[in-house]
Amino acid sequence: MTHRRVRGALAGAKRRLPPGTSPGTIRVDPASPAPIITAIAYGPEGDVVERRVAAGELAALKGSAPILWVNIEGLGDAEAIREIGRVFGLHPLALEDAVNVHQRPKVDAFAGNLFIVARMADEAEGRLCTEQLGLFLGEGFVLTFQERRGDCFDPVRNRLRLAGPIRAKGADYLAYALLDAVVDNWFPALDKCEERIDVLDRVVPVGPPRETIRAIHDLRAELVVARRAIWPLRDALAALVRDQHPLVREDTRLYLRDCQDHVVQLIDVLETSRELSGQLAELHLSFVSNRLNEVMKVLTVISTIFLPLSFIAGLYGMNFQPEKSPWNMPELGWRYGYPFALLLMAAIVVAMLWYFARRGWLSSSEPTEKP
Repeated sequence: MTHRRVRGALAGAKRRLPPGTSPGTIRVDPASPAPIITAIAYGPEGDVVERRVAAGELAALKGSAPILWVNIEGLGDAEAIREIGRVFGLHPLALEDAVNVHQRPKVDAFAGNLFIVARMADEAEGRLCTEQLGLFLGEGFVLTFQERRGDCFDPVRNRLRLAGPIRAKGADYLAYALLDAVVDNWFPALDKCEERIDVLDRVVPVGPPRETIRAIHDLRAELVVARRAIWPLRDALAALVRDQHPLVREDTRLYLRDCQDHVVQLIDVLETSRELSGQLAELHLSFVSNRLNEVMKVLTVISTIFLPLSFIAGLYGMNFQPEKSPWNMPELGWRYGYPFALLLMAAIVVAMLWYFARRGWLSSSEPTEKP
């Protein structure tokens, strides 16, 4: 991951409206896909009606069943989004937040509906990222706005098709089930991060330094993205549990409290992973420092050994003429002077290596001082 990609992951790299734009302005990202609208109508009795519809057909569907779930995948059509807002009486400020997908998790109460923002765990190009989910809860309906196709709601859809207990409950329970699916989907995402931490823990001592520190940096950046998505979600769920709202029944609050408890567990896992990733970075720096110390120790030993050898070679390299004085290096005229100099140098090297080994300076373990 390049520095620009990491920075984009931290900041969200989301499209924002220009400063000074009128509140409630709906301006879609041209790169966003066209919306695919799926409506699921159901009740305690009868079959579940599930089909793809156009925005203009929603007015006829509203009120056709006790509960209506409309899922919008893609935010690339401003007119369709305005039509959905008109049919279900959504506030323009809430629609603006649903389209501008840089929002943090929150809960906003409007007349006749609740607007809930959560961030779903997603994986793009092999890295952890998030996708915004905008959820509207109203009397007898739930709307979900997603950035693109693909989500974690298949278990909820299957429960609806199988005529489980979920069909006997209200729209607030459906909203809870969707939020619970978002929360539960974070567990496998964080499990993958823990697996990467385990792999890096084995790679750090032996892996290439550049690739290893880059992998640790990418992992820490993704954990920051997850933290920004999970921590505010705890506060949003706490507001749903704590605040009294006519659209959320008392028995549903019990389930929301359980969902909040799952978020607390996610936070524990997330903070543990962040601490371990930080320790991996410190461990990597420690190994790099140790490798550098080993290299410096070898170079220091070599330099120390050659220091007396350089002195002897320099001494015998002085250009004093023995014939001028009997004190001017008389050994230069000795028959065994050159072998003697070589043996003297070899004896010094052997003596120094023996001394270094005795002191433990040639091993990678801790030095053992001996008298």
